[in-house]
Amino acid sequence: ESEIGRPIGILVDLQGPKLRIGELEGGEVTLKTGGHFRLDLDPKPGNRRRAPLPHREVFDALQPGTRILLDDGKIALHVEEAGPDHADMVVDVGGVLKQKKGVNVPNARLPLTALSAKDRSDLEFAANLGVDWVAFSFIQRVEDVAEGRKLLAGRAALMAKIEKPSAVDELDAILELSDGIMVARGDLGVELPVELVPGLQKRITRVARNAGKPVVIATQMLESMITNPMPTRAEVSDVATAVYDGADAVMLSAESAAGQYPVEAVAMMNRTAESVEADPNYRALIDAQHAGPEPTAADAISLAAREVAETVRAAAIVCYTSSGSTGLRAARERPPVPILALTPNIETGRRLALVWGLHCVHTEDARDIQDMVDRACAVAAGEDFAQGGDRVVITAGVPFGTPGATNLLRIAWVPVNIRDLG
Repeated sequence: ESEIGRPIGILVDLQGPKLRIGELEGGEVTLKTGGHFRLDLDPKPGNRRRAPLPHREVFDALQPGTRILLDDGKIALHVEEAGPDHADMVVDVGGVLKQKKGVNVPNARLPLTALSAKDRSDLEFAANLGVDWVAFSFIQRVEDVAEGRKLLAGRAALMAKIEKPSAVDELDAILELSDGIMVARGDLGVELPVELVPGLQKRITRVARNAGKPVVIATQMLESMITNPMPTRAEVSDVATAVYDGADAVMLSAESAAGQYPVEAVAMMNRTAESVEADPNYRALIDAQHAGPEPTAADAISLAAREVAETVRAAAIVCYTSSGSTGLRAARERPPVPILALTPNIETGRRLALVWGLHCVHTEDARDIQDMVDRACAVAAGEDFAQGGDRVVITAGVPFGTPGATNLLRIAWVPVNIRDLG
C-alpha cells in the first residue's frame, strides 16, 4: 500500500471440511470398472478391495444408490449397502486411486459444519491479523453462513463459496447473509454434471449483481499455465466470459500458488480483462443485465449518478463512502465511466478493492460541500482520471460521515489550473 498508494484487499480462503481417504498399501491401487470396493473406518492402510475413510459422519448420510466420487470425480462408485462404519460399493468408473485423495458425495447433504476445528483456528488467526475478506468453503446451508458471520463478529467481510448443490438450492438466503459470493467451479463441477456449471455461473453472477454484492469467479481459469507459459484459447475465452458477464473479480488458484508461471498467468488474466472491457460489445452486454434500483434514496442517487455521468460525459463518478455501501451501490449500476471511491476508513477501501470498477482512495472525509467538491476534483485529477476542464459527478451523504446516508449529487468542473484545488 505504501508503495502504490492505494488500499489493497487481502482474502483468506479457508480450507473447509475436505473429505479424504486414508493411506493405501504402496501409495495407490487400481479400481476396475464393475468391481467392488469398500470404504470404512478401519485406519489400517487400504488395498484394491478397501480404503479407510476417517469421517464417520459420511457413513451416516449414505444409503443404497448414493454416488461417491474420488479424486475430483476421476473415479465414480455407487453404494450397494451402508452401515454406521462402512459402505460397500460398485465401481462405475475405475482408475488409479492414490492415497489421501478427495471424496465427494454429490447427492447427499452431509451432517458436517462448514467450519472444521482447523478452520476455526485459521479464522481466528486471520481475523486477528486484520485481513479484509474470509472465504468459507463447502457451505451447504444458510446456517453455515450464519455461524461464520457470528465467529467473524464484523472483523472481516464474509465471502460464501458456492461449490455444493445444496448451496445452490439456498442461494438467495446465502447471498442475503453474505458480503460476497465466490463461484468455486472446481468442486461445483465435481458435485454436479460439469455441463451445468456454465449456466450456474451465469445465474449466480446475475443474482449477486442484482443484489449489489461482489461475485468472484474462481478455479481452473488458466489451468494449463501451471506448467505452460501460455494458456489455451479456451481458457482465455473462459476468463473473458466471466468479465463479459460482469463479474467483480476473476481468481487464480494453482496457477499462481504453485504454478511455474505465476507472473505470466496474472498478466494474461489482466490483459484479457482489459481487452474485453475495450470491446464495444462489452457495454451492450453489461447494460442488458442491468438491475433496477431499490426504492431508496441511496439507490436513486446512484442510478442518477450513472445517468448524469453519461449525459454530461463526465470523466468519472466520485463517491464518498464510509461503510462501503455507497461504493457498492455505485458499482452495482455498472456505469461506463470510472468510479473513485473516497473513504476515510482504510478498512473500507481494502474491502472494496475487489469490487467492480472501484478505484479506492483513502482520504479524509469532507468537512463541507465546498471541501467535498474540491477534494473530489483534486483526487480525480491526482489519480489521472480527469484533467482541467473535465466534469465529475459526485455523490455523498449529508451530514458527512453518516454511513449509508447517500442523499446528495453534485456535478463539478475540474479547475483548468490544478493548483487552484489547494
